[in-house]
Amino acid sequence: MPICLRSSLSFISMCAAAFLVALGLLAQTAHADDELLVSMQNADGESVGSVKVNELEHGTLFVIDLKNLPPNGHGFHIHENGTCEPPDFKSAGDHYNPANKKHGYDNEKGYHAGDLANIVVSEQGTAQAEIFASWLVLEQDDDAAQSQGDASPHALFDGSDARAIIIHENADSYEADSGTGGRIACGVIERNEDANES
Repeated sequence: MPICLRSSLSFISMCAAAFLVALGLLAQTAHADDELLVSMQNADGESVGSVKVNELEHGTLFVIDLKNLPPNGHGFHIHENGTCEPPDFKSAGDHYNPANKKHGYDNEKGYHAGDLANIVVSEQGTAQAEIFASWLVLEQDDDAAQSQGDASPHALFDGSDARAIIIHENADSYEADSGTGGRIACGVIERNEDANES
């Protein structure tokens, strides 16, 4: 379920809504073609677990199963480039931000499409969570995009582009200055056929 590391009323409301939506969505079964497995690696190229990306009827569900990470809260974001070159993972670029918003759930000019809720890593170095993003889909239907206009969800795949999941060393503040620090893990979100070819 969504994890909140912020006590502001606006974000608690957002998390509560996401929690209730996710409860209903968990009963749905994602189509096999709409479930992607993202392998996460640290700066040394070692596996730190995986994230399943499932497109459901009203958005995208990220099912997180991580290990070998430092305990505490960590920012969990979608970045614009589907590349993960260690050790700093700067090749992933900036947050995915197709609508040109500002950063942060609590920013009145935000938030980026790639801004997701923080994850919490246990003292054992593991994290299991589910984060639902109603504003993200895997691919955009052109007719739906035209009919919904600015309210249409953002596609993780735009043409041939892939994206990356980045885990940061600190929790996101949800403000304009994220305070997340460096990038400690990365994984590429790519279509199943692309993953099979690589």
